[in-house]
Parts: sequence; structure tokens; C-alpha cells
Amino acid sequence: MTINIILLGPPGAGKGTQAARLVAERGLVQLSTGDMLRAARSSGTEMGRRVAEVMDRGELVTDEIVIGLIREKLAEGGKGFIFDGFPRTLAQADALGHLLAETDMQLDAVIELQVDDEALVGRIVKRAEEAMAAGQAVRRDDTPEVFADRLREYYKKTAPLLGYYYAKGDLKQVDGMAAMDEVAGQIAAILDRQG
Repeated sequence: MTINIILLGPPGAGKGTQAARLVAERGLVQLSTGDMLRAARSSGTEMGRRVAEVMDRGELVTDEIVIGLIREKLAEGGKGFIFDGFPRTLAQADALGHLLAETDMQLDAVIELQVDDEALVGRIVKRAEEAMAAGQAVRRDDTPEVFADRLREYYKKTAPLLGYYYAKGDLKQVDGMAAMDEVAGQIAAILDRQG
């Protein structure tokens, strides 16, 4: 049985950390749109050439192209998929729903990592300070100002997905401020109920 999920939450909520655990522990495939676009660009395929042309013009890749890349990945099969960075908008959520229906797949859960915004900013600042102390480069998006912009962008564009999936009965919530292992346990409990 496959399990297909979406992890939602603002930047810094721990989606990447939890996705990596699900890949390692359950054998799910993480479909990161950024990674897929980079891989497609260098693949030499027809889709890859389309992606490269759009990116070389400095434009955003269309939803149609992203759905095409996801369709290719779904065709490869596996134990299930974690949708990471997609959908970000209601139109993308509709497109993903249609794609899953076309491929006789379903979305098993949309898991929101709920966080406190102030604590999240503190978490990001701490991450930047730890990187500096270790002599590592600080990510540009780990400054409080840039992070605040990313947070606003998330709430403006992606937060409407919470209501969309809640209305469908797919939304499950976990405490994203809990310890990493506790968050993983909450997610595992949700997935085990789906099985």
C-alpha cells in the first residue's frame, strides 16, 4: 500500500527534517519541486529542455511543467510520495488532485506542522548564530528580515491551502514546536492510522 502526503508549514517549521526521516524510515519518495527542476534541467530530455528554456529566461516554471515532472515521478512507482514545495497555491492543489485521480492514486494526509511565528524567528536566528560560530556561511534567507518576508509570502499564498484541505477532511495537524522525535512520532501516528 502506498501513502501519499503533503507536508505544510511555514519556512523553518521542520518540513525538510521530517521528510528526510520519512524517506529513511518508510521508504517514501520526497518530491521536491526545486530538486526535480534542477534534475530535469540537466537531464537532456524534452521536458528538461523546456525547463531550461524557461529558467534561462529568468521566468517562473509553469504549473503545467511542474505537474508534468510530478507525473513522470509518480510513474516510477514506490511506497508513496511526500509532496514538498507543491502545491503552494489553490490552483496547484486542484491540479495535483486531478493528477492523482488520473493515476489512480490518492492523497492520504496533508500534515500541517503548526508553529509559533515568534519562536520560529528565534529558531532561525539561532541557526544563523550556530553557523557563524562554526565558521560556516549563513544562509541568506536566515536573516530575520529575509525570513520575515518569506513568512509573509507563505501566509499570503500557501496558508489558504489549510482551509482547502480542511474542507476535504485531509488536514491533520501536529505540534511543529515539539522536539524533533516527538514531531516524528505525531506524524507516524497519523500515517499508521491511514494504513
